[in-house]
Amino acid sequence: MRSIYEIAMGTEFQKLHPMIQRRFGFSSKDTTASIGRGVMERIWHGAFYTLPFLYVGTWRRIMFPDNGRDVPFTIRNYAYTDSFGRETVTWTRDFQIGTGRRFDATMIYSESRKRIVDYLGTHQHLAVDLEMSVSPQGGMRIRSGEQRFYEGLIGFRFPLFFSGIADVHEWFDDHSGRFGIEVIVTNPIWGPLFGYRGMFDAEWIECRADQVPQDVKPLREERRE
Repeated sequence: MRSIYEIAMGTEFQKLHPMIQRRFGFSSKDTTASIGRGVMERIWHGAFYTLPFLYVGTWRRIMFPDNGRDVPFTIRNYAYTDSFGRETVTWTRDFQIGTGRRFDATMIYSESRKRIVDYLGTHQHLAVDLEMSVSPQGGMRIRSGEQRFYEGLIGFRFPLFFSGIADVHEWFDDHSGRFGIEVIVTNPIWGPLFGYRGMFDAEWIECRADQVPQDVKPLREERRE
C-alpha cells in the first residue's frame, strides 16, 4: 500500500532522497512508525504585533509565541486509519522550551481535492491544503494553501488575514547522517509570524495501526476536507 505522500506526488516521489522517501513512504499497513529526536538551533517569532496570532494558536496546539536556541524536540509520525476510514499520518512535535510546547497535526490524502489535507490542532478545526514538491537537494518541500475552518455545523474558508502561510523544508544531510527541518510561517499583511530550524535523528519502530498512542491522535475528527 502506497503512503499518502506517494499518492499525492506520483512519480515525483521517486526523486526524493532515499532517506526522505523512507520518512514519508510508510502507511498503516507497514506496521512501522518514525520517531525523530534532535535539537532546534533556533525557534523565533515575529514582531510584537504578531503575538496575538501565536497566543491564540496555543489553545489548540497550532502555534506558540516563544524564542529559543538549542531547544530539544521530538517529532512522532504514526500511520493509522481514522474513524472515517481515511489513511492518516500524525505530525506531533514536542519542544522542550519553557513549560513545554507542542504542535498537533494529522494529514490525509483527499480524493475529492486530489491533494494532502493537513488538519491542524487537537480538534481538527483547521483544514489546510498542502502542495508538495522536491527541493534541489532531494528534500520534501511543503507549502500551505487554502484553509478552511470547521466546528459543528459551521464551515467556512478561513481568511489568511487571521492565519499564516507555511513553508516547510525537510531534507537529509549525507555528511552528518541526520535529517534537517526548517519551517517559516508568514502572514501576507503582518509578515513573518514564527519559525524554527534544526536537525534530528530518526528511528523506525515496529507499530501496528492499533498500537498508535492515543495522545498523538486528535481529540475530535472532522469528516469535511
